[in-house]
Amino acid sequence: MKTILKLSSLALLVLLYACGQKSHDHEHGHDHDHHAHDSADASPNTKLYSEVMAIHDEVMPKMGDIYTLKEGLKKKLEDNTAGDKKNEIESAITKLDEADKAMRVWMREFKPEGITDEAKKREYLDNEMEKVKKVREDMLAAIEQAKAL
Repeated sequence: MKTILKLSSLALLVLLYACGQKSHDHEHGHDHDHHAHDSADASPNTKLYSEVMAIHDEVMPKMGDIYTLKEGLKKKLEDNTAGDKKNEIESAITKLDEADKAMRVWMREFKPEGITDEAKKREYLDNEMEKVKKVREDMLAAIEQAKAL
């Protein structure tokens, strides 16, 4: 029964976050609907923008995995209070938290819409590509570490 309640709560949180984020994005002009750019924007930066968003789209669904793994590790931590194992679990939880935060910060700060100069937009998108690749790397590494426990 507790598991069903926790899963229901998780689903509700994810749904509320997704709805709130979409609403927040529209209110502040941060609509990251990259499909709208595919045909409407014929600039040379369209492909790069799509590549950046493809990486985001690849790892964004893993935010739920991060939450689930973190909750599982917290439960293991309650059951496993001895030495090295405790440190490993705490380290994995910290890495999951950091990866989650990195994705949220990247999404909040990603704002290519206001850049009109194509050269500046290209530079911005190149930098964002590096950032989102790092976010992906950190998320996947944190998930792998947590699953190993």
